[in-house]
Amino acid sequence: MGNQVSRDTPDNVASDGESSDSETSARLSEDGAARLSEDALKLTRYFPTLVFSLDIPDSDSLNAHLIEAIYAERERDDSGVNKSNFPELGSWHSHVRLHKDDTFAGLVQQVDAVSDMMCRKLGYHTSYRLKIGTMWSIINPPGSSNRAHIHPGCIWSGVYYVQAPRNSGRLEFIDPRTQNMMTQVEYIPGTRRPRNCWTKVRYQPVAGRMLIFPSWLYHSVAPNRSRAKGKNADRIIMSFNLSQEKRR
Repeated sequence: MGNQVSRDTPDNVASDGESSDSETSARLSEDGAARLSEDALKLTRYFPTLVFSLDIPDSDSLNAHLIEAIYAERERDDSGVNKSNFPELGSWHSHVRLHKDDTFAGLVQQVDAVSDMMCRKLGYHTSYRLKIGTMWSIINPPGSSNRAHIHPGCIWSGVYYVQAPRNSGRLEFIDPRTQNMMTQVEYIPGTRRPRNCWTKVRYQPVAGRMLIFPSWLYHSVAPNRSRAKGKNADRIIMSFNLSQEKRR
């Protein structure tokens, strides 16, 4: 037998569509030249970058519990680890196994619920689930930030905002496509460019909000410039990575 050839399913096959009426796509000008109609110019979007967001209902009690647990973890392990954060500026990054600690079970349950919704929405095989592989916390006091990075070895990554005072540092996603290494495009100054042409997207942190994004998507966190007093100025987050695992 010869080698089997893999074919796209109908949902994955691009179609040029049916031919449009000539009067719609182009009209003849007085000199006989075709005058194109803007309505005939079609735009098709492929390979989108997906970012999921969800506000956890009644998150105040969950956040209060997490704040206490995270500071207790920092007191237990003051040195933490050095990843994308800057310990020399006061930033603290926990170890990455917090999902195995019953203290953080409430958040793990929320992440599992959101992951199940994502699986259904994306049409993932029902014999598999998205499972937390690593989970950690970061405390960024004023002046601290996180350098641009990705999360290798997983499919999705997420952040949950436990405490986010005003001006505590926006999350920035960076367009990873090679087009940004080519010649830069000039846009009309003073105007908002189309979303399809954005090269950076910034999210304002909101306590109780969860974001989940592809692990290959470069992201960074701007410096915390909060003017709140004491620990109220800290930007506190829980982060996690998700991988696909066969259900038992």
